[in-house]
Amino acid sequence: MLGLWDLILYGIVAVTPSAPVTVFGLALVMSKGHAVDTILVAMVAMVLTGFSYGRMAALYPAAGSAYTYVGRGLNPHLGFLAGWAMLLDYVVIPVFCVIYGSLAIQRMLPQVPFVLWSAFIAGAITYLNLRGIRSTARANQALLSFMFFVLLAFIFLAVRYIVQHQGWAAMFTLQPFFNPQTFSVGSLATATSFAALTYLGFDSVTTLAEDVHDPRRNVLLATVLVCAFTGVFGGLLVYLGQIVWPDYSTFSNIETAFMDVTRRVGGQSLFQAFAVLLVIANIGAGLTGQVGAARLLFGMGRDGVLPRRIFSYLDPKSNTPTLNIWVIGVLAFVGAQFMSYELTAEILNFGAFLGFIGVNVATIWQFYIVGQSGRPKNFMTDALVPGLGALFCLMIWWGLATPAKIAGGIWFAVGLTHIAIRTRGFQTRPVMIDFSES
Repeated sequence: MLGLWDLILYGIVAVTPSAPVTVFGLALVMSKGHAVDTILVAMVAMVLTGFSYGRMAALYPAAGSAYTYVGRGLNPHLGFLAGWAMLLDYVVIPVFCVIYGSLAIQRMLPQVPFVLWSAFIAGAITYLNLRGIRSTARANQALLSFMFFVLLAFIFLAVRYIVQHQGWAAMFTLQPFFNPQTFSVGSLATATSFAALTYLGFDSVTTLAEDVHDPRRNVLLATVLVCAFTGVFGGLLVYLGQIVWPDYSTFSNIETAFMDVTRRVGGQSLFQAFAVLLVIANIGAGLTGQVGAARLLFGMGRDGVLPRRIFSYLDPKSNTPTLNIWVIGVLAFVGAQFMSYELTAEILNFGAFLGFIGVNVATIWQFYIVGQSGRPKNFMTDALVPGLGALFCLMIWWGLATPAKIAGGIWFAVGLTHIAIRTRGFQTRPVMIDFSES
């Protein structure tokens, strides 16, 4: 059985401690120099939501995350729509990984065009999944150790740089939190909707609920602590980055701006180490995202949600949905050519935050409206905390850019139309998406 620290380690691996690096530049520009605030505001929403996830995991200790909790805790039709929103994330994750991995390695080898790097990374992810090569627990631990080594090296070198060039007083400035000349609530809200990408993956902790010792306590604690750690550690990285490079308008490449910061404090060696870190991290996340999406498509084809002839095919030798892996691989490469890094990130947040809102509402329904036998209702924990979580997540979702809302809205409308037809106007139970396949 898994203990508390096993869950915390698993959650940190899923989120990855380097996640704030990927949002640093654009969050700075969008917030007009208040990227630290975006990380911390998003942390409040995620800690509150993590509390709801932990409580629902204790109530329904089964794989499925938001899909399971909304489907069982509220309504199966709403559960299908939550699952449909999650499927969007599974499909888009490989696209995002190909885009950002290509941007990172292109900074190290700029003479190679983006299209070739994206073809290489999409091809590598697809090839490894077709060969059945998945990351192991040992590989995850090695990657996490390498990440922490590089990130801690950055923290040490950044502190040294700041002290040498600006003195110890510069280490305790409030300007990254509040600059009266540029602060804007509207800009901060928009930037937070983007920077919330930092926390995606924290909910993977709840999928292990069936294998955890004392899940009622440990899943809740681990989920909240993973969110808190991500916010505090990520906030520190961004805080140091802002002090080292206070003028965000001078970055040569805004998407990979943090790499410029690493070169300023640690020279070419740290710059190259970060490039390697980001490429490996994105290939690893792309591997998991692609095979997860492929197996979800297989499950939906097998159950008749999608055309069986294409999506339910399994290779007789490897017992893997090879056609689906190819489909996701091609989509990842093509999507990387036409979708921007910012749009892809916000589409990910579109599906994720709809699920987060649903989990918070399901928590209120199950614990405060319906109630659980053997325990009295508590307004603070059963209604106020998940209510605030739902409100914060709704605000973040509402702040997403219009193109992301349009793209996500079209996807959501397709799912709503599909379920309406298949259930004869919501009269019968929907065919459920089997997330255990992922």
